[in-house]
Amino acid sequence: MLQKLGLKEYEAKCLVALSRLPKATAKEISETSDVPRTRVYDAIGVLEAKGLVEVQHSSPQQFRSVPIEEAAETLREEYATRTETLVEAVNNIEPAQPEGDEEVTHEVWALSGTTSIATRTEQLIDAADEEVVLIVSREEALTDELSDKLKAAIERDLRVLVGTVTEQLREQVAETLPEAKVFVSELEWLHSSSHDLDDDTTISRLLLVDQNTILVSSIHETATGDVETERAVFGRGFENGLVVIARRLMATGLHPAVDPEMPNE
Repeated sequence: MLQKLGLKEYEAKCLVALSRLPKATAKEISETSDVPRTRVYDAIGVLEAKGLVEVQHSSPQQFRSVPIEEAAETLREEYATRTETLVEAVNNIEPAQPEGDEEVTHEVWALSGTTSIATRTEQLIDAADEEVVLIVSREEALTDELSDKLKAAIERDLRVLVGTVTEQLREQVAETLPEAKVFVSELEWLHSSSHDLDDDTTISRLLLVDQNTILVSSIHETATGDVETERAVFGRGFENGLVVIARRLMATGLHPAVDPEMPNE
């Protein structure tokens, strides 16, 4: 995990070793971590520069790690800084080809990974101007971050409709988003169709934004009940006819009296 946060192998091993000891010399760190003693000093030097290790200049030198909570916050801030620098740097790169003036009328893309799909869902909701229609079939898909984005959309006076597959989940969403129109969807195929087609694929979320952007994600459960990678397709620029069908399909289960009409119907 430390390596995924930017530390090299020996640096991570030395930090873990120090987290197990109140303080230690380079020899003790080497014995605890299996890092060659000649490499301990280099690793400790990097950790000290990052603010993860404290040094006592005695003879021999003593080292100790900062509290794990402090180390985690230091790494978090470093990651945030790197991420901000990355975004700025990539945005400043000159395009290889000039952007065309033609408007894209229809495009469909695929995306994998729950984190990536959740982030894209939140971004699409952020970019909404008029309406957000969301169907969720799994409680795990309704994260705090997603709820915050939906609340922000409501505060921007957008139409927000949220469908669920169970009454229990509907009550949970309604409590979290009291100003949204929340209903139990009657789309039975959102659930796994394994009884009929030996298929353990379940629709995780359906999103329609501003009548022209659609995202659909699914998960597949293995025989042991583990969930494989979530996958999604999303597209924008659909013609109104297809969007009308998609929206009305997604609104199945919502009482017509509380379903606002689409402006272009």
